[in-house]
Amino acid sequence: MDNKYDKGGRRPRVAENLMHLAAEFFRIESNRQSLMTITRADLAPNFSESTIYFTVMPTDMEEGALDFAKRKRKDFKQYVKKHTNMRRIPFFDFQIDYGEKHRQKIDEISIEIKEDDADTAKDS
Repeated sequence: MDNKYDKGGRRPRVAENLMHLAAEFFRIESNRQSLMTITRADLAPNFSESTIYFTVMPTDMEEGALDFAKRKRKDFKQYVKKHTNMRRIPFFDFQIDYGEKHRQKIDEISIEIKEDDADTAKDS
């Protein structure tokens, strides 16, 4: 990549590291009433902002988990500061990963279609 902020692919490596740190942080901090899975982390080209995406099971706990994550932003920033050697810690935002939810729904539908096709083939 020839972005002056991303020499040698540093940004994807940092984003992946942030994703792992977020997973560990929420594993420690959560009350375990729901399963929160960190799915990806986006990082701005200048490393000033990062959005951490996650899914929640059961889905009716999503809003509570999102509120919890947003309340924990400052604590997460301190956690990142303690566990990395980044000079500048980005501003963090957290979002539900609706893209991952849609992918899971497509997988469910595709399995149903395959099962229906198998049943139709048996009946023929």
